[in-house]
Amino acid sequence: MVTLYHNPRCSKSRETLALLESNGVTPTIIRYLEQPPTAAELAEVLKKLGIGARDLLRKGEDEYKNLQLANPALTEAELIAAMIKQPKLIERPIAIKGKKAIIGRPPEAVLELL
Repeated sequence: MVTLYHNPRCSKSRETLALLESNGVTPTIIRYLEQPPTAAELAEVLKKLGIGARDLLRKGEDEYKNLQLANPALTEAELIAAMIKQPKLIERPIAIKGKKAIIGRPPEAVLELL
């Protein structure tokens, strides 16, 4: 069972979904822009990715600059709260299977889960 944090407007997210489907996987899709994860869910995703919250931020987004998220004094909890409030800041797509998660950049990276 694979879960995909998906943004259908993102080409990499669409490519990742197509790649999974072409390998016989029909993932559970979470449209995280419409249904942002909770703090606990996002913390669990970060744990499965093996990265900190700062590494999941989309640093090119205007919200990143406007919220001054580059500030090194911000805690994990504050960064997670910012991503929940502004889910556009979450890097995408994220594929999850069991205790492991992978960011689909490039999309072929998700093949490690299969």
